[in-house]
Amino acid sequence: MTGQETHQRIALASRPQGTPTLDNFRLEEGPLPTPGDGEFLARVIWLSLDPYMRGRMDDSKSYAASVPIDGTMEGGTVAQVIVSNNPKFAVGDIIEDRFGWQTHAISDGSTARKLNPGLAPISTAVGVLGMPGITAYVGLNTHGRPQEGETLVVGAATGAVGSLVGQLAKAKGLRVVGVAGGSDKCQFAVNELGFDACIDYRAAGDASTLRKQLAGQCPKGVDIYFENVGGITLEAVVPLMNVGGRIPVCGMISYYNAGGLGASATDGPNRLPLVWRTILVNRLSVRGFIITDHYDQFPQFLKDVGPLVKDGTIVYRESVAKGIAEAPQAFLDLLQGGNFGKQLVAVSPDPTR
Repeated sequence: MTGQETHQRIALASRPQGTPTLDNFRLEEGPLPTPGDGEFLARVIWLSLDPYMRGRMDDSKSYAASVPIDGTMEGGTVAQVIVSNNPKFAVGDIIEDRFGWQTHAISDGSTARKLNPGLAPISTAVGVLGMPGITAYVGLNTHGRPQEGETLVVGAATGAVGSLVGQLAKAKGLRVVGVAGGSDKCQFAVNELGFDACIDYRAAGDASTLRKQLAGQCPKGVDIYFENVGGITLEAVVPLMNVGGRIPVCGMISYYNAGGLGASATDGPNRLPLVWRTILVNRLSVRGFIITDHYDQFPQFLKDVGPLVKDGTIVYRESVAKGIAEAPQAFLDLLQGGNFGKQLVAVSPDPTR
């Protein structure tokens, strides 16, 4: 079938206490599963790694179920059908589905989405044209409500979500200021993504310095802050928000290793009263959103953004780890900002490349 005779997966070996380590994961190997009637066997080509997966490792109430101990780590994938007992899926079909951190998966096809490799590289189905992409699209348009001439600030500016947020906002005539970790990422945001400016939060060091630098790049204040990181970026931006400003909230990666709103979010002075007062006085709209609530917009998102990716108008970058065994380390690096663009794992060769 594929020349690979075994099935490998990454299981959750234990729940992390704070920052995850490699000991929280376990690589397992066994025989290839056999599809039953109405099912197919798929070989995973691309695995997406995303910050939300950190929350799935905890056993706490959230908008989605936790990964059980000894369960396969979850995640979006692009795969190819290699054995099929399902008339709707032929051997060779390329699909997108949530097969998780494994080399092969059995499916009845109920949640699989067929891909057309001619429209864009298939890896984009879990990146700029997948969940991260629609998160950027919905967060900006539905919750950010951008208007020409406004100023937008986005954290993790060169990541899978932030990079598209900024490019879509620029296309709508906004001033776009990014925040990223490292001078190389900031240069990429300005020179390749077309941002007006990008500030290195690591070089700034603290919220006060970052706020001053942002104020210099946002002379008319901030109308939209696309929130996906929390931490000093949030603390720096909130005082700069204009009356009627909007803050779409899709993540807060700087707090994830503390279990959401844990120690790292609350150590030191309590700044929540100041933030809450700013929300009141400046009449800010702060809207948390979970992208699965907005998948009805997926067809329109693909219609609007797909052609821009195909013709090169939308720029994207991918960080690629090779082999399922490398997924845990790549994920740990992602949580520390070690990725540059969308973090992927090349689980097996891409037949379209």
